[in-house]
Amino acid sequence: MNDLSRRAALGLGLAAAAAGSSWGSAGARFFKRAKLPIGLQLYTLGPDLRADLDGQLGQVAKIGYRTVEMAGYLGRTPQDLRAAFDKAGLACTSSHVQAKGAGPEPTLADLDRLIADAHVIGIQHIVLPMFAIPDHVDMKPRPGEDTRTVRRRLAAQITVDDWKAVADLLNAKGKALKAAGLTMGYHNHNVEFAPVAGTPGTGLDILLKNTDPALVQFEMDVGWVVAGGVDPFALMKANPGRFRQMHVKDVKATTKPNFAFEQDPTEVGSGIIDWKKLLPAAYAHGVRGFFVEQEAPYEKPRLEAIRISCDYLNAVVA
Repeated sequence: MNDLSRRAALGLGLAAAAAGSSWGSAGARFFKRAKLPIGLQLYTLGPDLRADLDGQLGQVAKIGYRTVEMAGYLGRTPQDLRAAFDKAGLACTSSHVQAKGAGPEPTLADLDRLIADAHVIGIQHIVLPMFAIPDHVDMKPRPGEDTRTVRRRLAAQITVDDWKAVADLLNAKGKALKAAGLTMGYHNHNVEFAPVAGTPGTGLDILLKNTDPALVQFEMDVGWVVAGGVDPFALMKANPGRFRQMHVKDVKATTKPNFAFEQDPTEVGSGIIDWKKLLPAAYAHGVRGFFVEQEAPYEKPRLEAIRISCDYLNAVVA
Protein backbone atom coordinates (compact mmCIF):
# COMPACT_ATOMS: atom_id res chain seq x y z
CA MET A 1 0.00 0.00 0.00
CA ASN A 2 1.54 3.31 -1.07
CA ASP A 3 1.39 6.55 0.89
CA LEU A 4 -1.73 7.88 -0.80
CA SER A 5 -3.77 4.69 -0.52
CA ARG A 6 -2.78 4.49 3.14
CA ARG A 7 -4.09 8.04 3.62
CA ALA A 8 -7.28 7.05 1.85
CA ALA A 9 -7.81 4.01 4.02
CA LEU A 10 -7.02 5.74 7.31
CA GLY A 11 -7.17 9.54 7.28
CA LEU A 12 -9.88 9.99 4.67
CA GLY A 13 -12.07 7.26 6.08
CA LEU A 14 -11.92 8.55 9.64
CA ALA A 15 -12.52 12.13 8.62
CA ALA A 16 -15.40 11.06 6.41
CA ALA A 17 -17.22 9.45 9.28
CA ALA A 18 -16.98 12.62 11.34
CA ALA A 19 -17.74 15.10 8.56
CA GLY A 20 -20.67 13.19 7.12
CA SER A 21 -22.43 12.44 10.36
CA SER A 22 -24.59 15.57 10.30
CA TRP A 23 -26.25 14.52 7.04
CA GLY A 24 -28.01 11.58 8.64
CA SER A 25 -28.70 8.19 7.12
CA ALA A 26 -32.04 8.37 5.35
CA GLY A 27 -30.77 6.10 2.57
CA ALA A 28 -31.82 8.33 -0.34
CA ARG A 29 -29.89 9.04 -3.50
CA PHE A 30 -27.71 12.04 -2.77
CA PHE A 31 -28.42 14.28 -5.76
CA LYS A 32 -32.15 13.61 -5.66
CA ARG A 33 -32.22 14.24 -1.94
CA ALA A 34 -30.20 17.44 -2.20
CA LYS A 35 -32.26 18.59 -5.21
CA LEU A 36 -29.08 19.40 -7.11
CA PRO A 37 -28.11 18.67 -10.72
CA ILE A 38 -25.01 16.74 -11.70
CA GLY A 39 -22.73 19.05 -13.66
CA LEU A 40 -19.83 18.56 -16.07
CA GLN A 41 -16.70 20.64 -16.56
CA LEU A 42 -16.54 20.81 -20.36
CA TYR A 43 -12.73 20.64 -20.37
CA THR A 44 -13.28 16.92 -19.83
CA LEU A 45 -14.51 16.44 -23.41
CA GLY A 46 -11.31 17.65 -25.06
CA PRO A 47 -11.04 18.79 -28.71
CA ASP A 48 -14.16 16.95 -29.90
CA LEU A 49 -16.30 19.55 -28.16
CA ARG A 50 -15.01 22.39 -30.35
CA ALA A 51 -15.44 20.30 -33.50
CA ASP A 52 -19.01 19.19 -32.74
CA LEU A 53 -20.51 21.43 -30.10
CA ASP A 54 -24.17 20.59 -30.65
CA GLY A 55 -23.55 16.86 -30.95
CA GLN A 56 -21.34 16.65 -27.88
CA LEU A 57 -23.66 18.75 -25.73
CA GLY A 58 -26.59 16.62 -26.85
CA GLN A 59 -24.75 13.52 -25.67
CA VAL A 60 -23.90 15.19 -22.35
CA ALA A 61 -27.58 15.92 -21.72
CA LYS A 62 -28.63 12.44 -22.85
CA ILE A 63 -26.22 10.89 -20.36
CA GLY A 64 -27.92 12.79 -17.55
CA TYR A 65 -25.95 15.98 -16.90
CA ARG A 66 -28.01 19.11 -16.41
CA THR A 67 -25.43 21.83 -15.78
CA VAL A 68 -22.01 22.56 -17.28
CA GLU A 69 -19.00 24.67 -16.50
CA MET A 70 -17.08 26.30 -19.33
CA ALA A 71 -13.31 26.35 -19.81
CA GLY A 72 -13.23 28.62 -22.86
CA TYR A 73 -15.48 29.85 -25.66
CA LEU A 74 -14.59 27.08 -28.16
CA GLY A 75 -14.35 29.62 -30.98
CA ARG A 76 -17.98 30.67 -30.50
CA THR A 77 -19.65 33.91 -29.49
CA PRO A 78 -21.57 34.19 -26.21
CA GLN A 79 -24.78 34.14 -28.23
CA ASP A 80 -23.70 30.96 -30.04
CA LEU A 81 -22.87 29.28 -26.74
CA ARG A 82 -26.18 30.23 -25.12
CA ALA A 83 -28.07 28.90 -28.13
CA ALA A 84 -26.13 25.62 -28.01
CA PHE A 85 -26.72 25.17 -24.29
CA ASP A 86 -30.41 25.96 -24.65
CA LYS A 87 -30.76 23.52 -27.55
CA ALA A 88 -29.25 20.74 -25.44
CA GLY A 89 -31.32 21.63 -22.37
CA LEU A 90 -28.22 22.47 -20.33
CA ALA A 91 -27.56 25.41 -18.02
CA CYS A 92 -24.05 26.84 -18.03
CA THR A 93 -23.79 28.19 -14.51
CA SER A 94 -20.03 28.54 -14.07
CA SER A 95 -16.98 29.43 -16.15
CA HIS A 96 -13.22 29.20 -15.73
CA VAL A 97 -11.62 32.49 -16.74
CA GLN A 98 -7.92 33.27 -16.94
CA ALA A 99 -6.38 36.21 -15.07
CA LYS A 100 -4.94 37.69 -18.26
CA GLY A 101 -4.17 36.78 -21.83
CA ALA A 102 -3.91 37.99 -25.40
CA GLY A 103 -6.60 35.79 -26.96
CA PRO A 104 -10.08 36.78 -28.17
CA GLU A 105 -11.86 35.66 -25.00
CA PRO A 106 -12.34 38.06 -22.07
CA THR A 107 -10.16 37.59 -19.00
CA LEU A 108 -10.32 39.04 -15.50
CA ALA A 109 -8.48 42.01 -16.99
CA ASP A 110 -11.54 42.76 -19.15
CA LEU A 111 -14.34 42.69 -16.61
CA ASP A 112 -16.90 44.75 -18.51
CA ARG A 113 -16.93 42.34 -21.46
CA LEU A 114 -16.68 39.32 -19.15
CA ILE A 115 -19.73 40.44 -17.17
CA ALA A 116 -21.73 41.19 -20.31
CA ASP A 117 -20.88 37.76 -21.76
CA ALA A 118 -21.75 36.01 -18.51
CA HIS A 119 -25.21 37.56 -18.50
CA VAL A 120 -25.80 36.41 -22.08
CA ILE A 121 -24.68 32.83 -21.42
CA GLY A 122 -26.36 32.57 -18.02
CA ILE A 123 -23.15 32.17 -16.02
CA GLN A 124 -23.38 32.94 -12.30
CA HIS A 125 -19.91 31.96 -11.08
CA ILE A 126 -16.55 33.12 -12.45
CA VAL A 127 -13.63 30.92 -11.38
CA LEU A 128 -9.91 31.57 -11.73
CA PRO A 129 -8.63 28.10 -12.75
CA MET A 130 -5.04 28.77 -11.71
CA PHE A 131 -2.82 31.66 -10.72
CA ALA A 132 -0.87 33.40 -13.47
CA ILE A 133 2.75 32.23 -13.23
CA PRO A 134 4.83 35.20 -11.97
CA ASP A 135 7.45 36.65 -14.31
CA HIS A 136 10.28 35.76 -11.94
CA VAL A 137 9.50 32.04 -12.07
CA ASP A 138 11.93 30.12 -14.27
CA MET A 139 9.95 27.69 -16.41
CA LYS A 140 12.62 27.27 -19.08
CA PRO A 141 13.86 23.67 -19.34
CA ARG A 142 17.44 23.24 -18.24
CA PRO A 143 19.82 20.83 -19.99
CA GLY A 144 18.50 17.31 -19.53
CA GLU A 145 15.13 18.38 -18.04
CA ASP A 146 11.79 17.12 -19.29
CA THR A 147 8.42 18.84 -18.85
CA ARG A 148 7.68 16.93 -15.65
CA THR A 149 10.92 18.14 -14.04
CA VAL A 150 10.17 21.74 -14.99
CA ARG A 151 6.71 21.48 -13.41
CA ARG A 152 8.21 20.09 -10.25
CA ARG A 153 10.34 23.23 -9.92
CA LEU A 154 7.34 25.55 -10.08
CA ALA A 155 5.98 25.20 -6.54
CA ALA A 156 9.28 26.00 -4.85
CA GLN A 157 9.54 29.31 -6.73
CA ILE A 158 6.17 30.74 -5.69
CA THR A 159 6.63 33.17 -2.80
CA VAL A 160 4.42 34.50 -0.03
CA ASP A 161 4.11 37.78 -1.92
CA ASP A 162 3.08 35.93 -5.08
CA TRP A 163 0.24 34.20 -3.26
CA LYS A 164 -0.82 37.44 -1.58
CA ALA A 165 -0.93 39.11 -5.00
CA VAL A 166 -3.32 36.38 -6.17
CA ALA A 167 -5.47 36.99 -3.11
CA ASP A 168 -5.51 40.74 -3.83
CA LEU A 169 -6.58 40.04 -7.40
CA LEU A 170 -9.41 37.78 -6.26
CA ASN A 171 -10.64 40.36 -3.74
CA ALA A 172 -10.62 43.18 -6.28
CA LYS A 173 -12.32 41.20 -9.03
CA GLY A 174 -14.72 39.64 -6.53
CA LYS A 175 -15.92 43.08 -5.45
CA ALA A 176 -16.63 44.14 -9.03
CA LEU A 177 -18.29 40.84 -9.93
CA LYS A 178 -20.47 40.92 -6.82
CA ALA A 179 -21.77 44.33 -7.86
CA ALA A 180 -22.79 42.73 -11.16
CA GLY A 181 -24.57 39.81 -9.47
CA LEU A 182 -21.77 37.29 -10.07
CA THR A 183 -19.35 35.47 -7.78
CA MET A 184 -15.56 35.14 -7.88
CA GLY A 185 -13.97 31.78 -7.14
CA TYR A 186 -10.61 30.04 -7.18
CA HIS A 187 -9.94 26.48 -8.36
CA ASN A 188 -7.04 24.52 -6.91
CA HIS A 189 -4.57 22.13 -8.46
CA ASN A 190 -2.04 20.47 -6.14
CA VAL A 191 0.69 23.11 -6.32
CA GLU A 192 -1.35 25.12 -3.79
CA PHE A 193 -0.56 22.51 -1.14
CA ALA A 194 3.21 22.88 -1.34
CA PRO A 195 4.95 24.46 1.66
CA VAL A 196 5.80 28.14 1.11
CA ALA A 197 9.19 29.39 2.26
CA GLY A 198 8.97 31.76 5.20
CA THR A 199 5.55 30.58 6.37
CA PRO A 200 4.25 27.59 8.31
CA GLY A 201 1.54 27.00 5.71
CA THR A 202 0.78 26.51 2.03
CA GLY A 203 -0.28 28.65 -0.90
CA LEU A 204 -3.92 27.71 -0.33
CA ASP A 205 -3.60 28.70 3.33
CA ILE A 206 -2.45 32.14 2.21
CA LEU A 207 -5.31 32.48 -0.28
CA LEU A 208 -7.92 31.46 2.28
CA LYS A 209 -6.51 33.78 4.94
CA ASN A 210 -6.13 36.81 2.68
CA THR A 211 -9.39 36.71 0.73
CA ASP A 212 -12.66 38.19 1.93
CA PRO A 213 -15.28 35.43 2.36
CA ALA A 214 -17.94 37.90 1.25
CA LEU A 215 -16.15 38.37 -2.07
CA VAL A 216 -14.25 35.16 -2.83
CA GLN A 217 -15.32 31.54 -2.73
CA PHE A 218 -13.37 28.41 -3.64
CA GLU A 219 -13.98 25.50 -5.98
CA MET A 220 -12.43 22.38 -4.50
CA ASP A 221 -10.95 20.02 -7.06
CA VAL A 222 -11.02 16.85 -5.00
CA GLY A 223 -8.73 14.89 -7.28
CA TRP A 224 -6.00 17.50 -7.03
CA VAL A 225 -6.52 17.85 -3.27
CA VAL A 226 -5.94 14.13 -2.79
CA ALA A 227 -3.04 14.16 -5.28
CA GLY A 228 -1.48 16.83 -3.09
CA GLY A 229 -1.63 14.44 -0.13
CA VAL A 230 -4.37 16.42 1.62
CA ASP A 231 -7.59 15.18 3.24
CA PRO A 232 -10.56 16.98 1.60
CA PHE A 233 -12.76 16.40 4.65
CA ALA A 234 -10.28 18.08 6.97
CA LEU A 235 -9.79 20.92 4.48
CA MET A 236 -13.51 21.69 4.39
CA LYS A 237 -13.88 21.35 8.15
CA ALA A 238 -11.05 23.83 8.72
CA ASN A 239 -12.60 26.34 6.31
CA PRO A 240 -16.39 26.16 6.76
CA GLY A 241 -18.38 27.89 4.06
CA ARG A 242 -15.39 28.78 1.87
CA PHE A 243 -15.86 25.99 -0.66
CA ARG A 244 -19.02 26.57 -2.71
CA GLN A 245 -18.31 24.46 -5.80
CA MET A 246 -16.54 21.15 -6.33
CA HIS A 247 -14.85 19.26 -9.12
CA VAL A 248 -15.92 15.67 -8.61
CA LYS A 249 -12.71 13.98 -9.75
CA ASP A 250 -11.41 10.57 -8.77
CA VAL A 251 -7.88 9.14 -8.70
CA LYS A 252 -6.36 5.70 -8.51
CA ALA A 253 -4.45 4.41 -5.48
CA THR A 254 -1.27 4.55 -7.59
CA THR A 255 -1.35 8.36 -7.39
CA LYS A 256 1.65 9.56 -5.41
CA PRO A 257 1.39 12.75 -3.33
CA ASN A 258 3.10 15.60 -5.19
CA PHE A 259 2.89 19.31 -5.96
CA ALA A 260 3.67 19.02 -9.69
CA PHE A 261 0.32 18.49 -11.47
CA GLU A 262 0.61 14.70 -11.43
CA GLN A 263 -2.15 12.18 -10.72
CA ASP A 264 -3.46 8.84 -11.99
CA PRO A 265 -7.04 9.68 -12.99
CA THR A 266 -10.07 7.43 -13.29
CA GLU A 267 -13.84 7.64 -13.58
CA VAL A 268 -15.77 8.78 -10.50
CA GLY A 269 -16.50 5.80 -8.29
CA SER A 270 -13.62 3.78 -9.72
CA GLY A 271 -10.91 5.31 -7.53
CA ILE A 272 -10.03 5.68 -3.87
CA ILE A 273 -12.24 8.62 -2.88
CA ASP A 274 -15.24 7.78 -0.70
CA TRP A 275 -17.94 9.76 -2.49
CA LYS A 276 -20.71 8.28 -0.37
CA LYS A 277 -19.24 10.17 2.57
CA LEU A 278 -17.68 13.11 0.76
CA LEU A 279 -20.74 14.33 -1.15
CA PRO A 280 -22.96 14.82 1.92
CA ALA A 281 -20.02 16.25 3.86
CA ALA A 282 -19.44 18.77 1.08
CA TYR A 283 -23.11 19.72 1.07
CA ALA A 284 -23.04 20.16 4.85
CA HIS A 285 -20.06 22.51 4.48
CA GLY A 286 -21.74 24.68 1.84
CA VAL A 287 -20.93 23.16 -1.56
CA ARG A 288 -23.82 23.62 -3.99
CA GLY A 289 -22.22 23.20 -7.42
CA PHE A 290 -20.88 19.74 -8.33
CA PHE A 291 -19.07 19.26 -11.66
CA VAL A 292 -17.57 15.99 -12.86
CA GLU A 293 -14.12 16.46 -14.33
CA GLN A 294 -11.56 13.90 -15.47
CA GLU A 295 -7.96 14.40 -16.46
CA ALA A 296 -6.09 12.67 -19.26
CA PRO A 297 -4.96 10.01 -19.95
CA TYR A 298 -8.24 8.18 -20.53
CA GLU A 299 -8.59 4.43 -20.60
CA LYS A 300 -12.02 4.73 -22.24
CA PRO A 301 -13.57 7.14 -24.78
CA ARG A 302 -14.38 10.42 -23.06
CA LEU A 303 -18.14 10.19 -23.52
CA GLU A 304 -18.10 6.68 -22.07
CA ALA A 305 -16.00 7.91 -19.14
CA ILE A 306 -18.41 10.72 -18.28
CA ARG A 307 -21.34 8.30 -18.59
CA ILE A 308 -19.71 5.96 -16.05
CA SER A 309 -19.19 8.87 -13.66
CA CYS A 310 -22.73 10.20 -14.08
CA ASP A 311 -24.32 6.76 -13.64
CA TYR A 312 -22.33 6.25 -10.47
CA LEU A 313 -23.29 9.63 -9.03
CA ASN A 314 -26.94 9.20 -9.90
CA ALA A 315 -26.94 5.97 -7.91
CA VAL A 316 -24.98 7.19 -4.87
CA VAL A 317 -27.02 6.77 -1.71
CA ALA A 318 -25.94 9.13 1.02
